Order: sequence, then structure tokens, then C-alpha cells
Amino acid sequence: MSAILDGGKLRLSGYVGDYYFEDGFTSGDVVLALSGIGPDEPLEVYLNSAGGIATEGAAIHALLAARPGTTDIIVEGIAASAASLIAMAGATVTMSAGAIMMIHDPSGMTWGTSAEHQKTVEQLEALATAYARVYADKSGKTEAECREIMKRETWLTPEQAVTEGFADATTERRAEPVAAFDYRGFKQAPAKLVALAKRKKWAFEARATAAPTAPPRQPQEISMTEQTGGADAAELQRLRDELAQMKAEKGDRERRDAIMALPEAKDREAQARELCEAGVTAEAAKKILAAGATASVDQDLPDARTYERSRTLAAGLTGGGQDRRDDNPVKAVHQRLNARR
Repeated sequence: MSAILDGGKLRLSGYVGDYYFEDGFTSGDVVLALSGIGPDEPLEVYLNSAGGIATEGAAIHALLAARPGTTDIIVEGIAASAASLIAMAGATVTMSAGAIMMIHDPSGMTWGTSAEHQKTVEQLEALATAYARVYADKSGKTEAECREIMKRETWLTPEQAVTEGFADATTERRAEPVAAFDYRGFKQAPAKLVALAKRKKWAFEARATAAPTAPPRQPQEISMTEQTGGADAAELQRLRDELAQMKAEKGDRERRDAIMALPEAKDREAQARELCEAGVTAEAAKKILAAGATASVDQDLPDARTYERSRTLAAGLTGGGQDRRDDNPVKAVHQRLNARR
């Protein structure tokens, strides 16, 4: 875990999400770290990450943005991909000297049919749209402008990040202070000032102090983010469920790849693919392929209950088997293979 809280400073470094043995941090790590500081206390987040899992970055951004206390973010080294979205949660974003920020479209891989590939396209487009809204809210740009920046895979120096509105200052040059005012009332106000007024809710302060006796105006429509201060519990749970599904699919792809890469699978690719579909582990598949399609069942192979549980988990089922032709599922695999020869 690389989410370390030290007093009022939270350090986030490494990969965004849980990925093999690479050091990183997850939304769960951030939740645990934030439990060590009061929700209303100020927090400085020191960020150094090249990114990782898009949905995990969105979940961490939501956690930081939802804090009642002021959260400031300092980019040390790099804030790229999903990490750049996390940076947008800062009330102020400061780029350290020599640091860089990178913004681009989310990416992913699909194994399956054309329909499954199309579903991945839909998921990536939804993620890209959600990311563009966050970048637009911070920078004052339109969602379409941010979307184009993402498509180009844009790398920004500290000064460029400040100029584009994705950061507020660098360690070498601080931005000029801005007076609290509702800049949204002007047609030609700079986009950065309009976005700042929106985030700070200066309009509400102005109505409360400058014109307490003025008649109420028709309230403007505000976004979900403004109403909740970040993603609500249902959205966070949806993101976690999606991440869990991605992990399960990743594990299944790794199991299939391991089976097809076995030396015993050479010249037996059809049988290997059948074993992949049956949910057999790589170890069990190796024994079956080595013994041949007509060999007897090895006593060392998994028993029926263990096999059925691993098969249903790999298939994403919640219970119940699909093939009851034989009490021994490994033997059933042999029967299916023999039937297709």
C-alpha cells in the first residue's frame, strides 16, 4: 500500500489500483488513510503516479472531492492518466517544479465476440465522458474541449497545466489571488474565474451577505456533483462492483492464456479450448492434456465439489452446475472431448 497519512499530509504514490505485484494504492487504501484525520480538517495530498485503473481513479477522486474539509493537492513527479483525475479533486492544485501532468482517453482490452468488443467501446466512451466533465469543472473549459485534449494525449509542464486551468500554481510561481465574486453573471468573464466561482459557490455567499433583502431568484439547475459534493454511496458501490467484475474477467483471461500456453496443449488446441470453457484450472488442464483425451481420470485431479466451485466462479455464476451428465466433472470433460473427436 502506498497511501500513507502523516499528520495532515496524505502521500499517494505508485499504480492506481491493485495490479499484480506493482506497488500502488486503491480506493480502499485511501478510505483507510482518511479514517486517520477528521473530515473537516484540512488535508494536503502529495501525488506521484503514472495512473492505472480508470474506475479506481474515479472512486478516489470522489472520496477526496466529498471531504467537507479543504483538500489541496501537490503533484510531485507525475500525475498522469487516472492520477490526473485524482488531482482534479484539489481545492487548489500545485505542480512541483519539474513535475508533469498527462491527460488522455481511457483504454481497455476485450476477449470475446464482436458484441463483447462493442460493450467495451460503450464502457470506454462512458468513462471518457465522465472524465471530461471533471476536467471541465476544474479548468472552466467545455466538455468538448476537454474531450479533444484527452484524445490528443496531452502532456503538460507545470506552467502549461496552470495556463490550461488544470492546476492553480507551481512551486516556482503562485497564481494571483482572486476576489470572491460571482463571475458567472458576466458573459465575457474568463472561463477559469467562472469555474472557480462555481466550485467555491461564491454566488451563494454573495446573496447571503451583499443582498439579504433582495427577492429570491429562480434557482439555477445544478449538477449532481454540486448537490452531493462528490459521488454518492450508490455511485461508489457501482464503481467498486465494476472493478470487481474487471478483476474477475482478468483472472479468467489469465487462466485461459495459461492453459493455451502449456507445452501439452501443442497439437491439442481444440481440447485445450474445451478445458478453458469448462473452467478447469491450468494445473488440472496440464494433467488432462498430458494423459490424452481418452486417459482415465487421475486421482490427483480436483474432486467434483472443488471443480464445480472453481468452474462457477470462473463463469461468473452464483451457484448450480450446468453439466450433470457425470458426477465427476473432469470425467465429463473427457467425455465431451471424445464426443467431438
